[in-house]
Amino acid sequence: MPTRTYRFFDLVMALFVTVLIVSNIASSAKIVDWGVSLFGVRLAFDAGTILFPVSYIFGDILTEVYGYRRSRRVIWTGFACLALSAFVLWLVRILPGDPEWERYAGQRAYEAILGGMSTGGIVLASLLGYWSGEFANSFTLARMKILTRGRYLWSRTIGSTLVGQLVDTGVFVTVASLFGVFPWTLFATLVLTNYLFKVGVEVVMTPVTYLVVGALKRLEQEDYYDYDTDFNPFRLELGI
Repeated sequence: MPTRTYRFFDLVMALFVTVLIVSNIASSAKIVDWGVSLFGVRLAFDAGTILFPVSYIFGDILTEVYGYRRSRRVIWTGFACLALSAFVLWLVRILPGDPEWERYAGQRAYEAILGGMSTGGIVLASLLGYWSGEFANSFTLARMKILTRGRYLWSRTIGSTLVGQLVDTGVFVTVASLFGVFPWTLFATLVLTNYLFKVGVEVVMTPVTYLVVGALKRLEQEDYYDYDTDFNPFRLELGI
């Protein structure tokens, strides 16, 4: 495939990676309680859930406009940046603290707010959940685009999110619970609430997704179909 230059591809990728990292830091920092229950399960979610669904919207836009192959490259870029951010926060965590900082904040405050993002459990959960969920989302959307012949964009943005978020949320909460990041008593609450909220955001944002996708297709003169794509997530290609 000839190499093409796109005007907005790098911008979309930068926004995608920024949302990904910020949402993962917020996930470590706080758990939000809605104060209501659904089917006897209390609705509470990690704070990153507020922003994280936006990364799936960017993922939908990338795959819909530029195709799975370029989306795969962005997913791996996000994976590397997320791993790097976790390493930096871990390094900061083990460095000795200034006495004045210890007085007004201290290591305990750092551990409580950012410790999760810099320890094995939450990092592994975030990386595995993100990687598996994003690839499930991108693959589903690319295949549905062919099946629907490019019609009914809403069906594939929502359909791919139903699949991707289920994989992401299930993997993330399971791994985080196994490592003691979240108590098992919150497992059902976190899975149900996170999943419903993330899918709900995708549904509500569908009109915005339509506008952005339509604008990018016009501006980039691109509407990629993955007819002959190798969907192997481990196949990385340069210059695409």
